[in-house]
Amino acid sequence: MPTYNKLVRDKIPQIIGSNGKEYSTKVLNNEDYIKYLKEKAYEELEEYCATKTDGEAVEELADLLEVISTLAKNHRSSIEKVEAVRKEKAVKCGGFQEKLFLIEVED
Repeated sequence: MPTYNKLVRDKIPQIIGSNGKEYSTKVLNNEDYIKYLKEKAYEELEEYCATKTDGEAVEELADLLEVISTLAKNHRSSIEKVEAVRKEKAVKCGGFQEKLFLIEVED
């Protein structure tokens, strides 16, 4: 039986079971939950970076956004609040639309 030892979406065990496979899970404490959410964010970002098509990219971005949304909730916030902060920062510092690459700054 393969060992995964990773955080999965809530319905994954049900999907595995519906395919007639055995599985084992445990409920994480809050400290481990945050730790594995952070690991999941890296995993999803790596999967996004490996995409070859726009469709694959959107799929992986959706997964990353789900992790971000869950992390926001665990920081007593919401995806809407994160989006509001993103907009504030875009007004203050700009976004990444102009494709600017900083080479150096004189001391």
